[in-house]
Amino acid sequence: MATTSQESRLLDRVIEAHGGLDRWNRVKSIDVTFNFSGAFLELKGYPGHHQPTITVDVEKFKSVIQGLPGTNPDNRGYFDDDRTWLEARDGSIIKEYKQTRSSFKDHVRTTQWDDLQLTYFISYAMCNYLSIPFLFIRPDFTSRELEPHTEGGENWRVLEVTYPDGFPTHTKVQKFYFDDKDFLLRRMDYVTDVAKGVAAHYCWDHKNIDGLVFPTLRRIVRRNEDVAVLNGPSGFVIDYTNVVIHDKAA
Repeated sequence: MATTSQESRLLDRVIEAHGGLDRWNRVKSIDVTFNFSGAFLELKGYPGHHQPTITVDVEKFKSVIQGLPGTNPDNRGYFDDDRTWLEARDGSIIKEYKQTRSSFKDHVRTTQWDDLQLTYFISYAMCNYLSIPFLFIRPDFTSRELEPHTEGGENWRVLEVTYPDGFPTHTKVQKFYFDDKDFLLRRMDYVTDVAKGVAAHYCWDHKNIDGLVFPTLRRIVRRNEDVAVLNGPSGFVIDYTNVVIHDKAA
């Protein structure tokens, strides 16, 4: 990863605060059951509260998810780079997109999604969320530290991260806010390219789970420039109810 010494020192502290690189390097996959709902989900055609379970392979950056709205509870949604597919219990493929991201090409903010598009969005997002900040040390990522940010009486260090071309994420350049005392993730700013939203993404309720620290409660709201619209509706609320880490075989 291309950084200056200042960004490197910040990232080192952030990595250590979230469990450390040695612990992360032992991880094979992570299972998360989570509650999620929100106004944006309703806008895309999936109202209500939902509780899927996702397994993320953090080495290969792919996932399988079960229990998404609109799908049979026995079906599984698979995400692997730009390919997304729904699979029945017997292993047969129900529906598949081989170039999923291009399926959003002509969408506007109010365009409703189909089940594969929802699967793709939730899957790549959760792969990112569970891998941050460890993703940022990869050699094809770059970062720079911006001016500090003050919010709610707290001082946050701000890291702007540029993702490699074609990487499955919200958008190429994103901002991450870390508390200047404990170096835990507090907020993320990004544009959702596939969903046409400008978001501020808040992170709370950090928990140490088997040596790694995750924010287990997330709220995503609309953003105007750098100002989050906190008194508006929640686009998404994500609440992890169970997290299980699977290590690589010894």
